[in-house]
Amino acid sequence: MSSHDIPEENLPAEQATHERGRGAVSVADERNPFADPGLPPHEHRIQDVDERAAKRSERTVALLFTVSMLATLGFIASYVTIPVDKSTYIFPIGHINALNFALGLTLGVALFAIGAGAVHWARTLMSDVEVADERHPIEASPEVRAKVHADFKQGAKESALGRRKLIRNTMLGALTLVPLTGVVLLRDLGPLPGTSLRHTLWAKGKRLVNMNTHQPLRPEDLTVGSLTFAMPDGLKETDENFQTEIAKAALMIVRLQPGDIKDKRELDWGHEGIVAFSKICTHVGCPVSLYEQQTHHALCPCHQSTFDLSDGARVIFGPAGHALPQLRIGVDSEGYLQALGDFEEPVGPAFWERG
Repeated sequence: MSSHDIPEENLPAEQATHERGRGAVSVADERNPFADPGLPPHEHRIQDVDERAAKRSERTVALLFTVSMLATLGFIASYVTIPVDKSTYIFPIGHINALNFALGLTLGVALFAIGAGAVHWARTLMSDVEVADERHPIEASPEVRAKVHADFKQGAKESALGRRKLIRNTMLGALTLVPLTGVVLLRDLGPLPGTSLRHTLWAKGKRLVNMNTHQPLRPEDLTVGSLTFAMPDGLKETDENFQTEIAKAALMIVRLQPGDIKDKRELDWGHEGIVAFSKICTHVGCPVSLYEQQTHHALCPCHQSTFDLSDGARVIFGPAGHALPQLRIGVDSEGYLQALGDFEEPVGPAFWERG
């Protein structure tokens, strides 16, 4: 008696599965839940049999893509025209930033309309005929590759992209415009620096003011090995542009033994071993704030760029691209440290107009 003559419940589990795989049972039931139940008869959609319904769906998809284009243009218009500090009241949300609300709303509508248009297109106009395909080896045979190419061509034909020109054109328009939202956001990088990075508030006769005490500095206020941070006289923390100006003019002052200074120009630009360098790291603009008294090294805490203050503040370690700019200093008639001019090179990180 063959295994086909034995009731399936009496077969070993592995053999029963094998028998089912050979087609012994073709209808799913409790004993064989993994059998192929077959596909139900295909039901045509109204768009498949009524061209007017298909046209309505086409216009709906085109409308969604058009809405996406208009929302993208609204995003750009909002970004350009709405002030950053403007707020508005929206019930029940309350007071919110008008620019953020407008950007979020328009970008959300633009992306949603593209997605909704694509979904509606697929559900109403693309082919929805169910196709059963047997599993095949992972390695594609020439026949499989030919079948894939044929299926692709068939799918392209059934999508009616060539025939539904209204959908095609509006979809291309929406997909072309929506990336502009990212391009417009590049404005947040700020205006081109122009000459703004080449000049600071330092000028001839500007006294060096201690950032902590807000008092002008005298040479005797600085001891050998000390590190002091200074800003230009006249700049106050209450000024509207304080953050912008201090970001360029922040100064680091250190007093060295004149014999320890290796760079002759550095010695000439200082006063009795007192030298002043920009506090702004030349890597990404972090404030240099750590000082090793024994080695005369200044360290940036962000990425560990290290500068030798006894040798023109040249870079001895880290990603910084060039030395810290030095400020030429002297003493005025009242004995206070003063700048003898502005930095002779731009402070902070390198940029394309530096040279």
